[in-house]
Amino acid sequence: MALPAYASPLERAWHYTYLVLCGLIFFFLIAPIVVIIPLSFNAQPYFTFTKEMLNFNPAGYSSRWYDLLLTFGMQEPQLERGWSWWMDAWQHSTWIGVAKNSLIIGFFATILATSLGTLAALGLSRPEMPYRRAIMAVLISPMIVPIIITATGLFFFYSKVGLAHTYPGIIMAHATLGIPFVIITVTATLVGFDNSLSRAAANMGANPRTTFFKIIMPLILPGVVSGALFAFVSSFDEVVVVLFVGGYEQQTIPRQMWNGIREQISPAILAVATILVFFSIALLTTVELLRRRSERLRGMSPG
Repeated sequence: MALPAYASPLERAWHYTYLVLCGLIFFFLIAPIVVIIPLSFNAQPYFTFTKEMLNFNPAGYSSRWYDLLLTFGMQEPQLERGWSWWMDAWQHSTWIGVAKNSLIIGFFATILATSLGTLAALGLSRPEMPYRRAIMAVLISPMIVPIIITATGLFFFYSKVGLAHTYPGIIMAHATLGIPFVIITVTATLVGFDNSLSRAAANMGANPRTTFFKIIMPLILPGVVSGALFAFVSSFDEVVVVLFVGGYEQQTIPRQMWNGIREQISPAILAVATILVFFSIALLTTVELLRRRSERLRGMSPG
């Protein structure tokens, strides 16, 4: 917002100083993320800017690391890129394989976390619910407890019940980490919910199931979808739990990046990181659009 005409010189100086400080803080936060984007196009296998890159010489830039994401692990990457080549990449490419694992695990973990988290938020939003604060503290504890402790506990528990190194085990572990995000977002949506709508629907003869799907769900849907997106992101970038609970077949993108850093440092990791950055930006944009839609539905902002 522009300064008013009657602002004093001191107020103007503070205003511009405040803007500069905010800009510096924003640059400090975003610089480590932005710098990986040009480095992912480095023609040389280095994690630093070469002389050609600094001089903006086209010879210093290449998309070879993005191509490596497809060819790494293939049986015959030298063949002409046709149907057989793409089938080889789909079946044998290491990065495509871990991407499929991440999407499958993230999808089912999101479904589980969203279902349980939404039900928990609906129950905790009712004023007659006993011990609401204590139950809420327990349910969101995975966000507070250090992840290494959670992963260790999951490993010892899953080892006893036979879920360690299995897809169901990882899915349930990721759902455990995603449920707090769903509870918080859905609970925030329910703050402005008018409970008289449910009572009015009951007076009109609607059963609880019809009331939920016709009255409650449309109003809290933006919060549910936002929570689902946060749960998916938390699953998609989780590495500590996968290191403890997952086996060799349950390789995900973060675990493959971790293995790549430990075994062979390659700029292909920067290419994956760049793709994940833009993927996260798209998800965060979706969350913001849903938040604004939720506010419009609840009358908290103009339409």
